[in-house]
Amino acid sequence: MAGYHIGVDIGGTFTDIVFLGPDGRIHVKKVSSTVGEYGRAIIEGIGQVFDETGLAGGDVAEIRHGTTVASNAILELKGARTGLITTRGFRDVLEIRTLRMPRLYDIAWDKPPPLVERYRRVAVDERVDTHGAVDRPLDVAEAEAAVDRLLAEGCEAIAICLINSFANPAHEQAIREIVRRKAPDLPCCISFDVLPEIKEYERTSTTVVNAYVLPVVSQYLSVLSAALQSMKIEAPLLLMQSNGGLMPAVHAARLPVRIIESGPAAGVIGAQTVAAAAGLRDVVSFDMGGTTAKASLIENGQVTKAPEFQVGGGILSGSRLLTGAGYTLKVPAIDLAEVGAGGGSIVAIDAGGSLTVGPHSAGSMPGPVCYDIGGENPTVTDANVVLGYLNPEHLAGGAVRLNAGKARLAFAERVAEPMRLSLEAAAYGAVQIAVSNMIRAIKAVSTERGRDPRGYTLVAFGGNGPLFAVMMARAIGMKRILVPPSPGVFSAFGLLYADVEHHYSRTFRGLVRSLDPEVLREAWEAMAEEARAQLAGDGYPEASIRLERRASLHYQGQTFDLEVAAPDGPIDATMLAALEEAFHAEHERTYGHRAGAEEPVELVGIQVVGRAVADGDRIVAVRPKATGTGGTRSCYFGAEHGWLDTSIVDRRSLETPHAGPCIVEEYDATCVVPPGAIAALDKLGNIVITLD
Repeated sequence: MAGYHIGVDIGGTFTDIVFLGPDGRIHVKKVSSTVGEYGRAIIEGIGQVFDETGLAGGDVAEIRHGTTVASNAILELKGARTGLITTRGFRDVLEIRTLRMPRLYDIAWDKPPPLVERYRRVAVDERVDTHGAVDRPLDVAEAEAAVDRLLAEGCEAIAICLINSFANPAHEQAIREIVRRKAPDLPCCISFDVLPEIKEYERTSTTVVNAYVLPVVSQYLSVLSAALQSMKIEAPLLLMQSNGGLMPAVHAARLPVRIIESGPAAGVIGAQTVAAAAGLRDVVSFDMGGTTAKASLIENGQVTKAPEFQVGGGILSGSRLLTGAGYTLKVPAIDLAEVGAGGGSIVAIDAGGSLTVGPHSAGSMPGPVCYDIGGENPTVTDANVVLGYLNPEHLAGGAVRLNAGKARLAFAERVAEPMRLSLEAAAYGAVQIAVSNMIRAIKAVSTERGRDPRGYTLVAFGGNGPLFAVMMARAIGMKRILVPPSPGVFSAFGLLYADVEHHYSRTFRGLVRSLDPEVLREAWEAMAEEARAQLAGDGYPEASIRLERRASLHYQGQTFDLEVAAPDGPIDATMLAALEEAFHAEHERTYGHRAGAEEPVELVGIQVVGRAVADGDRIVAVRPKATGTGGTRSCYFGAEHGWLDTSIVDRRSLETPHAGPCIVEEYDATCVVPPGAIAALDKLGNIVITLD
């Protein structure tokens, strides 16, 4: 499609916008996020690019957007006033949950409040068995009374989740028709449309979350679309999903549960694409912004995904094995580990006199002290200014001027003097604590999963990722770091590398060794046809459509299952044997052992992923422009090296390798290359840093 493709990623501090033209021309804009009215920053940023380049709405072919509006609604408990209609006996599933606790032995821990309070949860007397047969018919009069009760309570959305509706949705559909008749404009979700699978808590929680954020997301997308049209932009709007695929805005407005973790996913897809173009198969994606740092594993070229995740449970601070703190969403998502460490993370002294960094952040308002817009608490960014790593005149190409004097004063008064440390020692200590916090995220996706990160390449991006990448890699024992072009807005680039995806799932139970291949083929093919029809309806030709079959399995009697890719080709006895072996191998890889031949493998569910694959190579080789950056600056590299005269260079100058110490200054990020490291540019314009 001719015209510019726009990637827009909203972060806690900045909103990043990238224009990619059909000729490979790139325009980048970084603007402050407008908290509470996130779409305004998008419109302002696009308008600034139009003014600077002479482009107009007609030049835009497509807008791809990663947003945190859905997750923020949950984190802030500002979703719709939601009602739930469920089967009698299952009214309290949302509070009983799965009895998982994030902190063992902590008797003071409280479960998060249910998104639907008990008085807005109404039960109806109906029953469908696990095979789909109606045990007790739905009482229509009782269902109408349930709907009337929720409407009287002022519900702004209704979720309907009946037991075993995954096998027969007739009763859910009947109640939905009642809602539509009584309140035609009220958002209403049934679990069969959101998650037609077994496990009542996961299905109920996912359906409720979808209803809870649906009005918020619909309103956001409606306002954003109207604002874009006012700029004469008629191009389609695509939203990043938690799984790393894109979906048209019309589908996101119907199934917002798919875009809860929209923001972080784009950067991982970008890291996967750039790593593949550079010939790297095993990498750790590391994204550090102003509020959090996120890590994900890319193994053998494939992004690691999880079949479910939790939102609203706080930032990950340790083991991935302890869950239950948030609201469960059983939708596929990129497997990310997150810690509360970003440029805006506040540096403080705790009650015991120890230095702490995060998880609280100064955000974009009031921001770090050096931003000089009201911040009083020193942050990691202030520490980097004190150490000389950040140029007070160059942040965001000089658009953001830093008050270095205020940063030094705040650090001296609030950190260095109370701890009886020199100013540089206090700042360097804060940076090292931030590094150790972020290493937890990398270990969570590597060593805790049996992978040795020393054999992986660290792909670092985000506004602060390149600042800390070498220090982190050195602490872990990694030998190579890759910093892609425009690292500070790289998640927006990741949006441009993603494919449109739709995911479909169904419960399908039976021992693999005794399944009827024809029945299984019909079930998989029904979902495949649904995928083809939806992608065709989105406007994608048959030649661009790719389908992937997947399956969830476990050993008979197990509670939890593992998802594996199903072999291609005809569905017959040979394919079923290969599917069973794929599960054995995944079980051994995950848990360290496999059962013997006498232990039957049970199929639990089947999935289809439909993708619309773009033609051609989406990676643009970038030859950076010379920015005129140069000279030296005194920077502090710890007690071992002290203050050193450090070369200040631009990315283009790395066409000739530079040995550290040096600092690479760019419009959107700063890359620190300490002593003992060598930085060079590869053919794609990536900075490749190697450690001795």
